[in-house]
Amino acid sequence: MTDLSLLKDHLYTIYSENPFVALLQMEIIELEPGKATLSMPIKNKHTNFYNSAHGGALAALADTAMGMACTTTGKKVVTLDMNLNYIRNVPCQETLTAVGLVIHNGSRTIVATTDIFNNTNQLVVSARATFFVTSTFF
Repeated sequence: MTDLSLLKDHLYTIYSENPFVALLQMEIIELEPGKATLSMPIKNKHTNFYNSAHGGALAALADTAMGMACTTTGKKVVTLDMNLNYIRNVPCQETLTAVGLVIHNGSRTIVATTDIFNNTNQLVVSARATFFVTSTFF
C-alpha cells in the first residue's frame, strides 16, 4: 500500500467516525492529492426559516471540503479564517457537491478554495480559507 492510499484509507476512516460530519450527512465522493469532493443532502435539519439551506450548514460543508483537501497533503490543519460568497438559494431536498482545492501548500499555512454546486451543477457557494498546519498524519 502506498503512502497516498494509506492516507486516503485513514481519512475515510476518521471522517466516517466524525459525529459532526455524520450529523450533517456529508459523504466523501473522491479524494486526490490537494483535492476533496464531498456531497451533502439538504434535509429539514439543514434549513433556515424559509425552508432553504441554512448558511451555517453551507459554511460547514465548505470548511469540511477545504479542510479535507488540505489533509490529503498529509498535514493536519485547523481553520484560521474563511470567506464565503452565497450565490444562490438552495431549497430543501437538493443534494450539494463541494469541490475543495488546495491553492497554496506551505509549511505553516495552506490556502484552499471550494465551490459548492446544486443538483443542476449551478454554483451556489464559493469560498476561500486559510488553514494553520498543526502537524502531520504519519
